[in-house]
This record gives sequence, C-alpha cells and structure tokens, in this order.
Amino acid sequence: MKANQRDIFRAAQRAGDSCRLFFLCGPDEAGAAAAAAKLIAALPEPGERCELSGQELRSDPVRLVDEARSTSLFGDKRHLFVRVSGEEAHDALKTFFDLKDRGEADQAWPIFIVASSATDKSRSAKLLLKRDDAMVGIFYPRDLKDMIIDVRALADAAGVRLGGDLAERIARSVNLDIRLAGAEVEKLALYLDASHTAPKSADVASYEAICATTEEDGFAALVNVALSGDLRKLPGEVRRMRDLSINPVGVALALERRAAQLASLSAKMRPGEDIGRFLENERVFFKERREIGQQLQQWSGGKLERLVPRLTQLHRLLLSNSQVAELLLAQELSSIARVAAARR
Repeated sequence: MKANQRDIFRAAQRAGDSCRLFFLCGPDEAGAAAAAAKLIAALPEPGERCELSGQELRSDPVRLVDEARSTSLFGDKRHLFVRVSGEEAHDALKTFFDLKDRGEADQAWPIFIVASSATDKSRSAKLLLKRDDAMVGIFYPRDLKDMIIDVRALADAAGVRLGGDLAERIARSVNLDIRLAGAEVEKLALYLDASHTAPKSADVASYEAICATTEEDGFAALVNVALSGDLRKLPGEVRRMRDLSINPVGVALALERRAAQLASLSAKMRPGEDIGRFLENERVFFKERREIGQQLQQWSGGKLERLVPRLTQLHRLLLSNSQVAELLLAQELSSIARVAAARR
C-alpha cells in the first residue's frame, strides 16, 4: 500500500491490524519521523520500544525478523522503530517478508521505519507497494500554508488555542519543521498548564516567554552563513550559538530542512530561468529569497544529493554524542561553508 502525508493516518486506520510495517520516506525526514511517532502513539498498546539502525540491519539482515518475533524482557508487547538511510533496510525487508509469506512471522510486532534519502521509487519501497500488510508513506516538505494547518492541529490536540497569527509565527520560527513545531506547542501547553480537557489560549506574550523571539536568537542566520559559504561571518555565528546555548540538534534539523528545500527547488528550476521570478512563483517567503537564490547557485543537484544524507548523518551523530554536540556541529558547519565558498 501507498499513502501520502495527508492520507497516511486514515489509511492506517482503514488497514487496522492487517498492516504491521510502515516504511516512511521522502525528502521530509522530519515529517516522516513525526508521523512514525503519531502512528506509534495510536497503537492500543505500544509496549516496549526496540530501536534499530540501518547499519545494524545492513550488517545483519535477519536482525529485523529476530526482533520482530522476540518477546520483551517482561513478556509485554513491543514495537520496532528503525532509522535507515537509502537502501540500508532492503535485504532485511526482503528476508522479513520471505519468512512472513511462509507463515513464520505472522505474529510479528509492529515495525516503523523512517528512511531518509529514500523515496517510493527505491528498491526497498518497491518490495512493499503491492502488499496489503505493509504501507509506504511518502513525505514532502510542507509549504507555509500546510504547516500553519499542522501547527493549529498540534495545538488543538494539546489544548492550546492559538490567537491571531501565532500559528504562522511558530511555523516560520521552526523553519517549517513539524518536529520542532510540536516541541514548541508542547512547551506552550506546559507553560499555560493546558490540556485537551482544559484548553487555554496562547498569545504572543506567552510564546515569547518560552522561546527565542528574534531571528538573531534562532537558526536562520547560522544556516544561511554556512550554506552560503560566508567564511568571514561563520566564526561569529558559531560563538553566538554557544553564547545563547542554541540547540545543536535544532540547527542540524534547520540545515536539513533548507537542504531539502533547495533540492526540491533545484529539481523544478529550468536552465537559464530567472531565479527571482522562479522563487516568487514558488511562493518562497520574500525575506528568504535572496539567501535561497544565492544558495541555489552554489549547490548543484548532484552536490545537494550528497549534502542531504550527510546532514541526516550529522543529526544522528549529534543525538548520540550530546556532550560534544557543539564541537561536532561547528566542525561540520565549517566543512559545509568551505564547500559552498569554493563556488561563490
């Protein structure tokens, strides 16, 4: 089965228990991860969480089957959450369904795979598209209009009523990243002591109390300096990141979002097309057109294809090395800026 980011939850409800494996892919890795979290939360009994990496599955394709059929330490229910890149899960998926088709994995636990740098055209996805017991979800970067709708839905679920243009402000502040938007809404709910049964109204003052309120306190300047190859400004931005204790993982996510946006725009732009008019037609936010236009000229399609998975790997590295995350991020920002500077 196949579903897009708007239909996947309805499709999952229709499929019910017959669908036990979800392969969530596409250029919006943040959206895929958020969807996985929502699907897991909707399980009647999620139970124990077993996390696997793509490297583990690639080196041991039988591992997926073993974990999906094994019991938890205390005999409770469990589910599998897997992060892979590209085709790392292909052999493991083939092994799993070969055994399932022979009736040897009928009682397997639910499996949720977030596959960065993979699409519904990948070999892994093609193994699943014609099956009724698996679903391929394809996720594309949201535009501002869609993101505002999603932010409002998150807020409604958390019992937070967003007044005025606050939903748009949140959407812009997180660079259209649904995971970061969810975190902002969660912080708002905690600050307001709001819940689904006791909703509270949020205004600009309450939002400013729980977050960075200006672009200088956010990710945008750091992202633009690195991807534009501005080596002169980079040291100052790195110092600002440290002085303000800006979350390195948040910066990495913002870089991923911008790289995915550049890749999407680059694929649509025709040779020789006027960049300014093109970005206007694509409804790129007017304050970001100059930087994005410059970055489109510096990062070609092939370079972007290598940059996107590299940023995904950076995200994982920061999560697993939180004590030195700032240093690791600063090193990667320097490498990215040098590559961009070579084409200025």
